[in-house]
Amino acid sequence: MAVIQKLIRLVGSKGGQEEVAIFDSGSTYSCIQPELAEKLAIVEPLPEPMDFGTAEEGRQLRAEEAVRLNFYLDGYRFSDEFMLIPGLSEAAIIGAATLQKWRMKLDFEADEVIIDPRVTHLRLL
Repeated sequence: MAVIQKLIRLVGSKGGQEEVAIFDSGSTYSCIQPELAEKLAIVEPLPEPMDFGTAEEGRQLRAEEAVRLNFYLDGYRFSDEFMLIPGLSEAAIIGAATLQKWRMKLDFEADEVIIDPRVTHLRLL
């Protein structure tokens, strides 16, 4: 499965930091390293733990906490919940739920994340 790496700026209630994130349509949820999450925002416990399968047969990862963060890519601001995953190999993973929410498309040939600027505007009706 292909992934795309991009430099993003993560911003939470405690501050912001630039990190290389993996945009991965094979990951259901967006995830973050616990140490990074704690630097950026107040961590909240999940109502109940969530277990995630991995590509390695029989291996599961467990999230017991989450954090809400904004992230910036190509000058656009996005927001979503990130699951804290101990031992995560990447600083952050942008998963399918976030990609779908913000209508992002992954162009693996050009190694680009395609953003529809119309979905980044706040609308109150």
